[in-house]
Amino acid sequence: MDPFKAAAVQMVSGPSVEANLAAAEELIAQAKAQGARLVALPEFFCLFGMRDGDKVAAGESDGDGPIQRFLSDSAARHKVWLVGGSVPLVSGESGKVTNTCLVFDASGARVARYDKIHLFGLDTESEHYHESTTVAPGSATIAVDSPFGRLALSICYDLRFPELYRRLAPVDIIFVPSAFTAKTGRAHWEILLRARAIENLAHVIAPAQGGTHPNGRQTHGHSMVIDPWGRVLDSLPEGPGVVVAEIDPAQRSSLRASLPALEHRVL
Repeated sequence: MDPFKAAAVQMVSGPSVEANLAAAEELIAQAKAQGARLVALPEFFCLFGMRDGDKVAAGESDGDGPIQRFLSDSAARHKVWLVGGSVPLVSGESGKVTNTCLVFDASGARVARYDKIHLFGLDTESEHYHESTTVAPGSATIAVDSPFGRLALSICYDLRFPELYRRLAPVDIIFVPSAFTAKTGRAHWEILLRARAIENLAHVIAPAQGGTHPNGRQTHGHSMVIDPWGRVLDSLPEGPGVVVAEIDPAQRSSLRASLPALEHRVL
C-alpha cells in the first residue's frame, strides 16, 4: 500500500447544528485541498449544546436525519473516507441518545457504526460531568476494513481503556474523536494517545474539540496524528483547523517486523 494523507479536523462547536455543519464542511474541504483521502471529525462536531439535554432533542433516528445526510454527502462530494466524529442517535432508553461514530466511504455509503462504550464521569471542585445522564452506552467494539488498512473506532473517554484496542488488535489506524476537558487534556491527552500508538504499533488519528465553547466549557484541543513509534507527526493546539499528515503503511509494517510485540502477547 502506498503512503497517503490523513486529516484530523479540530472544531470549537456551538449550539447550532446548521452552523456546525457549515464549519465542518469548510474544514473537510481544507483537508481535501491539502491532499487528505481519509478525514476524521471530532466528538459531537455537530452540536455542543448549552445544556446536556440539547443532544437528546437533536437525536436522529439511525439512518435518517440532516447530520447523517451531511456526512454521507460530504464524503461523496469530496471523495474521501469520512470518520464522522460522533453524532447523537435515538437509543432504546427514554431520554437518552447514543454517542455514535459513523464511517462513510468515498461514495457516501455508510460502512460502520460504533456506539461509545465508556461514558465519561468526572467530579472535581470546579467540574462535574456525568455523560450517562443523557447517553446510553454501546456494547460492542468495532473495526472496519478500508483501502487504508483496518480502522479501529473509539471515542474520547475510551482512550483510557487499553483493553478496548487490544481486543481489536491488530489494527492499522486507531481513531479517537474527542472533546477532552482542558484540565484532563493537559494532564493526560498526549500521553495516552502516544501510549495507544506504541503498544498497538498503529497510527493514531485524534480529532478534537479545542477552545472555549458558547456554553462556557473549555476543551483541550491538540488534535494530532501519531505514528506507530509514538512520534507526533502534526498537532494543532487550539482553535478550528486541520491537521494533515502522511501515513506510511510500509513504516508500520517494518516496525512490526522488527519489534513483533503483537505476536509476543501471552494474555
